[in-house]
Amino acid sequence: MPASTASPVPPTGASRADLVADAALALLAERGMRGLTHRAVDEAAGLPQGSTSNVARTRQALLELAVRRLADREARVLALHEMPDPRAGLDALVDALALATHRALTLNRELTLARYELALEATRRPELRAHFDAAGARFREQLNALVTGMGSPHPARHVLSLVAWADGLMFSCVAGSFHAEVPDQAEVRAGLREVLDGLLGG
Repeated sequence: MPASTASPVPPTGASRADLVADAALALLAERGMRGLTHRAVDEAAGLPQGSTSNVARTRQALLELAVRRLADREARVLALHEMPDPRAGLDALVDALALATHRALTLNRELTLARYELALEATRRPELRAHFDAAGARFREQLNALVTGMGSPHPARHVLSLVAWADGLMFSCVAGSFHAEVPDQAEVRAGLREVLDGLLGG
């Protein structure tokens, strides 16, 4: 098999585990689940053969490592620490969510693809499902707090509707029939505003 063209770019000072996980995520986006092997990760990460096995001995351990790393990296993409206080109003929330969603569609497109690969694999691996769901809980909980603070009478249902809209947009534009028609940030913002106006009565 030819050398991978995957190109994980870990931050300066990344640990061996982070380097392995970044390579695994890049391979998932490039080759899919069948292309994820310990040997391929070693090659993609530029590590000596056997290095990935030292970090994650089994395939399950490698997948769990990738899920944890995905959660950390997506938290930065979604900029959870930058989400506005509910008192800042609906416009501030729409701006923040539009920026995060557009990042996932453009600069972090490969990371989004890797998430879909892991999500599908989690449907077949109950032991992975628990890790995947726990990793995604941070964003749902914060979004729940935001819509509650903005007066939502049904926060759980509204979070589901909002996440479903965003996930549908991302899948359609990254892997679906709109993959060649990625909306710009202003278009994403307009769609989000329409959804949130309908949910929150803005």
